[in-house]
Amino acid sequence: MLALASCHAASRACSKISARVGVRGRLLRCSSNSAAAPAQAPIEAAARTSGGSPPEYLLRVYQWAYLNPANVPFLDHHLVVNAILWGNADRLMDSAVAEFAPGMRVLQAAAVYGNFSERLARQLGEAGQLTVIDVADIQVQRTREKLAPYPWACVKQGDLSETALEPVEGVCCFFLLHEMPSEVQRRVVQNLLSAVAPGGHVVFVDYHRPHPLHPLRPIMSGVFRHLEPFAESLLDTSIRDLAGDAGDGFTWSHETSFGGLYQKVVARKR
Repeated sequence: MLALASCHAASRACSKISARVGVRGRLLRCSSNSAAAPAQAPIEAAARTSGGSPPEYLLRVYQWAYLNPANVPFLDHHLVVNAILWGNADRLMDSAVAEFAPGMRVLQAAAVYGNFSERLARQLGEAGQLTVIDVADIQVQRTREKLAPYPWACVKQGDLSETALEPVEGVCCFFLLHEMPSEVQRRVVQNLLSAVAPGGHVVFVDYHRPHPLHPLRPIMSGVFRHLEPFAESLLDTSIRDLAGDAGDGFTWSHETSFGGLYQKVVARKR
């Protein structure tokens, strides 16, 4: 999920937006969030049994933002997300969601603070299927509550760096990669690409190194250096390079926004 960095001065209340992934488990079928049956059979994915330990890096760096029951309800608001993203939350979310058409079967890589999951569920509509996989039980439960009005959406606990995923038409990875060590970034990117059926695509939205004259560059450099220990590795490596050989069967596009601070990368499977 996202860096909260910019608001950290006010209190540790402005942090990441996406909750992470990580965990081994057995195959479980994702059930719907409400009594109504989903329009399509949901994705099967490995899921962690409740109470399993999150990855070490998540506990060490982001426990207060994603795992602390006292902080999560405060941080999980669109206004907080928008502050973290310097007023760009709506534009970035809309740009990602617009890449998916109604009726598609989509995997969302990790929970996202704010209303991103609801936006994506509405975009897919009743004929579609949204599955969210996250490593943290508290994030899984909270996202289930958000998506309760959308019976075509379901949420499971699982490790996106290791889980064998069923084929989907689309995958959305929104501000997740910068919160993981470089080797985990690589495994997650390659695993998400492996889930895409022919003709499908993966959308990555995340931080990017801003233009040298960007007025926020000094602030964000400090944020990345001191509050986001894994972000620099993402800024120094293209997402296409993280894909390695797994990206060879895809057509890649890349665009930046807000003076280069954010990037959207789309990989379309040929």
